Order: sequence, then structure tokens, then C-alpha cells
Amino acid sequence: MSLVEKVRGALSGDDRRVDAEHLVERLSALSRFLRVVDPYLPDSDLVAAHTMVERAGSRLALSQDHTVVALAGSTGSGKSSLFNALARLKLSPVGVRRPTTGVAHACVWGPLEPANRLLDWIGVLPRQRFIRESALDGDDEAALRGLVLLDLPDFDSVERGHRLEVDRLLGLVDQIVWVVDPQKYGDRILHNAYLQQFRQHADITVVVLNQADRLSASDTELVLTDLKRLLVEDGLEGAPALATSAKQPGMLTELRESLEKTVAERQAALRRLAGDLDTVSEQLADMIGPPAAEDEVDRATVRQLADTLAASAGVPAVAEATAHAYRHRAAANTGWPVVRGLRRLRPDPLKRLHLSTEPAAADPVSTEVVPRTSLPEADAAQKSAVGLSVRAVAARAAAPIPAVWAPALNNAARSRTADLPDALDRAVATTDLGMSRTPVWWRVVGALQWLFTLAAVAGLGWLVAGYAVRALGLPKLEHPQVGDVPLPTLLLLGGLLAGLLMWLLMKPIVAWGARRARHRADQRLRSAVTDVAREYVVAPVREVLHAYAQAREALTAVRSE
Repeated sequence: MSLVEKVRGALSGDDRRVDAEHLVERLSALSRFLRVVDPYLPDSDLVAAHTMVERAGSRLALSQDHTVVALAGSTGSGKSSLFNALARLKLSPVGVRRPTTGVAHACVWGPLEPANRLLDWIGVLPRQRFIRESALDGDDEAALRGLVLLDLPDFDSVERGHRLEVDRLLGLVDQIVWVVDPQKYGDRILHNAYLQQFRQHADITVVVLNQADRLSASDTELVLTDLKRLLVEDGLEGAPALATSAKQPGMLTELRESLEKTVAERQAALRRLAGDLDTVSEQLADMIGPPAAEDEVDRATVRQLADTLAASAGVPAVAEATAHAYRHRAAANTGWPVVRGLRRLRPDPLKRLHLSTEPAAADPVSTEVVPRTSLPEADAAQKSAVGLSVRAVAARAAAPIPAVWAPALNNAARSRTADLPDALDRAVATTDLGMSRTPVWWRVVGALQWLFTLAAVAGLGWLVAGYAVRALGLPKLEHPQVGDVPLPTLLLLGGLLAGLLMWLLMKPIVAWGARRARHRADQRLRSAVTDVAREYVVAPVREVLHAYAQAREALTAVRSE
């Protein structure tokens, strides 16, 4: 079969091809996921995803014309001999002592220069790189043009550095050929520490039973059957298991055809990255659960928080002070003019708390310095209640989503609590308590009180003038009569009685107005405190919930097939 026929057959007969554009979209979605969750989730949970994105970007930016295949195995499995047999050159040292070598060897089918950047990224030393360019005249070797074959150190080496090098290289190659021998094909380390970890990479995994020339045909079939059973248990169902021998070239035919097909498809790198994406997305799946609305913090929870903050900010005291201020100002405006001056000498309850009686500034983002109020600082019980309410907001938001987000929500809820006392004090100080306007009826009653007082003063003066005239021996003044009562007496007594009656009538009205003023002030103050609660506690929590929604959308795109 010619090279053209092999390529055409590979491309037309494979229904597992990975769409490069879709893969890039999935990688972009993973990058977006990481950007969103990085500020909120533990770094240790995201290391694998960050590593995957970095490796994928580097691999896609490098040569797309080369396929990197690694021969991995334990000591004595014969992978170096198999490497030399496939290359048909003696390139990698073959030994029986452990360890034989701690570095990888590479053989490139084709010119070495185009593959150098790829090998630099993989980390193969220049002196360990070899080429098969001179032997590509034959059709068999030409079919492998673009293959970069690596001979890895032993994964069971007594040298820890060798094992770490194997683990590093296994994370970079496009395809892995696991080389096992008839004695150790069921090795627990091989299956538990390696093969089971590559269960998402069955399509780029090949297992070869090397040194099969030592077995009879029937024994080889029995061992291969058992090996395939173990692969199924490892989650690698569908991964080919082949019998090979470095000493008999005829037993390399299946492996070489597998490598030729891999090279012709140019899909190994994409499949490896797709498998890595599947593995990473599976690990990240526990971080994303059901959808969560950004307003997951319900009104009842916000109301509870606002009530706690209102108590901490002294809202009840300010509301009560507003009622006292209303009564104080009403008395100063509607009371008997003789005692109004005395009333004004008493301090205003709101001004005593350093609360402004002017309307709040129209600009809600004004940077004007607001003097602190003289409200007492929250006590220990109130501070504890605020802490519990803040945690309740975080707990309510975290209830429907995975627990890994709970610390981020708790931190978000508490992120601005240190600024809460100043924010609450400013909110109270700038709230318009509705005490800046003097009611019209106060002025009407005040005018009537003045009228009654003037009448009483006029009557008193008239009477005093009459007594003075009589004392001086002057002719007696004739006072007009209203019935049997002299007009001056009527003015004096009527003015006094009318003023007293007006005051008695106004007391329940003033009390009702004070209650209404207290209720109005309480509502406005609680509204201002609720705004503070939303800005300083709820808003940071909703930012995390928004990030969760974005992360969920991104991870859904990553997991799309």
C-alpha cells in the first residue's frame, strides 16, 4: 500500500476525529473559566487546569506536522531495544542494570530542524536527538515522516529524578506506547499509578506485549487476553494491545502500522489535548452545580441583615429622638408665646446627637465631609448579631451551589465589614428625617396663640390703666361691657383661657405628629441602612454569584462534545 493510500484510508475511515476549531473553543472556555474563578477558588484546585491551558497553548503553537510518541515502560521491558528496532538504528543504550539512563532519547523521521523547537519544549537534550532522514527513500520509512519517537527513562527506576522525568514527559507527548513484558504486564504500579490515570486517553494509548518471541503462540494469545482484561478494568477499553519483539522484525509490523496511521491522521496531538480537557473538566465538575441566581440572597435575609445593622447603627434611638424633636419644635412653635423662649433654651434632641436638620444632599455620591454623629458605639451583643447576620447572608447564597464556593462567599460578605460602622454613621447622618420643614398648621396655631396672648395683654393693660386712673384721682374710665363682663376682663381671661384650651387641643395632635415623625424617620433610616447592607455585604456576595454563573457557563462549554 502506498503512502497516499494509507493517508486517504486513515482520514476517511476514522469517525473519531477531533475538530481543531472546536478544541480551541473548549480551551478558550477553560481559560475563561480560570479567569473567572481564580479570585475565589483555592489555587491548589486549579493547578491542573492552569497547567493544561499552558501546555495546550504551547503545543498548538508548535509544529503541527510532527507527532510525538513516547515508549514508556519499566526496567527490563525492552523498550530501548524496541526503540532501536523501530528506528532501525542503535540510538538508545540497552542495559540490564538499574537505572540505565535518566534522560529521554528522540528519533525524528524527517529533517531535525523543524522539530527542534518542539523537542526544546519537551526538554530532550540536543545530544539525545537523532534523525532518520537519510533512510526515508523507502516507502516504509516515508510513511513515518513527521514521527518523533521518544525512549523514556524507566518509570520504576530507583532514582526518584528518573521517575519525575517520566511523569513530566508523559504530560507532554501526543501518544504513549506502553511497553510491558510477559513477567510484569500486571504490575500494580503500572496499572494503578499510570494506566488508570490515562483512562481519558484510550484513543492515544497503545500497549505492547514485548519479548513475545519468548512465548508460544497460544501463550501469547492467553497473555494478550489477560492484558486486555486488565486494560478494561483500567478504563482503557478500546486501547490496542499488540505482541512485539525487538529481535524479530516481523513482530513489529502491527506496531509500525499503528504508528503510520497515527502519523497520517495528524490527530494524536488534538486527541491528547481533548483527553486532557476531558480529564480536567471532570476534576472541575465538582466545583459547578445547579444554576444560582445572582439575587439568591432573598428579601427576608436582607431584611434580617438590615434590621441588625439598624440596631447597631442606633436607628431606634434616632427615631425616638426625632419624635422628641418633633414635640420640642411643635411646643416651640405652637405653645404660649410667654414660655416659647424658655422652650427654645432647651437643646434640640436631634442636634444633641449631631444630626443635621437640613435635607440630604441631592448628589448621592457627594464626597462632602459629613461630621460623625454622637450616637453610642454598638455594644458587643450588637456586633455579634451583625457578624451572625453577615454569615447568614453568605450561608443563604452558598446553599444551592457546591461547598467549594462557601469560603469565597463568606469572605465576600465580610470583605467590607470593617467599613460598615463609618458607612452606617454616614447613612444616618445624611438621611433626611423630614424635620426641615415647618408644618403650616404650626404657623396657624402659633399665630392664634399670639392673637390670644395679645388679647390677654391688651385686656391686662386696659385694666391696669383703669386702676392707674382711679389711683391718680382722675375720672373713672368707662369699660365697655359684654353682657355683665367688662371687655378688658373678657380680653384678659378669654385670651388666657383660649391659649390654654388651644394648648390642650394641640397635645394629642402633636403626639400623633410625633409618632408619625418617628415612623417616617424609622422608615427612611432603615431604607438608608438597607442600601448600606446591599452595597457593603450583599453586592460583594452577588459578585461571587455572578462569577459562579459565568464559570458554570464556561465549564459547560468546556465539557461540550
